[in-house]
Amino acid sequence: MRAEGYSVSLATLSYWQTGRSRPERRESLAALTELEKILEVEPGSLAALVGPPRPRGRHLHKSTEAPLGAFWSERELIVDLAQGIDTRWDERLTRLSQHDRINVGPDRGEASIVVRQVLRAEADGPDRWVAIIRLDEAGPPLPLLTPVRNCRLGRVVEARDSGLLLAELMFDRPLAKGETVITEHALHNYPPFPLAQQYERKFRLPVREYVVEICFDPTALPRAIYQYQQMDGQDEQVVSIETDAGHSVHAIALDYGPGRYGVRWDWD
Repeated sequence: MRAEGYSVSLATLSYWQTGRSRPERRESLAALTELEKILEVEPGSLAALVGPPRPRGRHLHKSTEAPLGAFWSERELIVDLAQGIDTRWDERLTRLSQHDRINVGPDRGEASIVVRQVLRAEADGPDRWVAIIRLDEAGPPLPLLTPVRNCRLGRVVEARDSGLLLAELMFDRPLAKGETVITEHALHNYPPFPLAQQYERKFRLPVREYVVEICFDPTALPRAIYQYQQMDGQDEQVVSIETDAGHSVHAIALDYGPGRYGVRWDWD
């Protein structure tokens, strides 16, 4: 490529391959065309994987998208771990609906989490969803991630010392632009279950509808429960909520993100 006048570093090629960045400038797209010749692949085949240009502009970026690892204290570690999986489709999947159900046992431990989501492809080709999971406290074994519906487990990378897990949930087939998919997966902790004190979902991209549901054992109910949220660049908002007749609480957010949204509680 250098012989043809293109200066592209190995790091840049790696970023393009993993989806950390993508070629969008005129010079980068020209280099991609040259790369197709070198690799002897069909002309335009690599360019087709890039998709449409992403929206530009400071205010637009701030309101609709946050960087990978945003709202996590381990942002740099997450970015590093993401090099081992394919994140290129993340920004081309619209989050239409997401429902997290957390089950807390009689020992106040977080036994399991069930996640159901509805996604829509904004380009041809998305074939996976990347899940980022972090334990509230490092030390206990990382949870067992189990595909439940319309997905299967792809590559998984872990940082056990930090309680972090990133995993690809592969769809049954690549989606066409405008196509939707409903997936479900579950997380099961190993006993003794880690103490459950809060559950939080971080959104780097907006979601149309988000539902978080905490199901408590009737023999172990918290003294106080709070729903909280913090949109990107705003102060945290907190409201008190109470369990229903089924010993559960839930909260709903519409057209939410980027930001943090969750429920926390006090036991004593």
